[in-house]
Amino acid sequence: MNLLFLMSILIIIISNIIMILSLILSKKSFKDREKCSPFECGFDPKSSARNPFSLHFFLIAMIFLIFDVEIALILPMIVTFKMVNFIIWTKTSFFFMIMLLIGLYHEWNQNMLNWTN
Repeated sequence: MNLLFLMSILIIIISNIIMILSLILSKKSFKDREKCSPFECGFDPKSSARNPFSLHFFLIAMIFLIFDVEIALILPMIVTFKMVNFIIWTKTSFFFMIMLLIGLYHEWNQNMLNWTN
């Protein structure tokens, strides 16, 4: 029991010494502060969070996510082609593709795919 206690104290002391040495020896400058700041779509993180935001970034991100999920759903359909009944597979695939095309048509009508609005 004493050995375990002494080892844990030794580990804590060594880790604290290493942390203090890294703080003393590290070179920090004003430029490093800029590197550590988050970068989100070109916005300055230190400015007001209530600046107007272009919805085009949001719409493009949503369209990307939708098409990404579509690919994740279409690929297993290709793999299961030989495993299930052809008629059921065809109806399901056709229904899924029609839903995706209707969504794409709706996005096109709402000018979501147009970057210059």
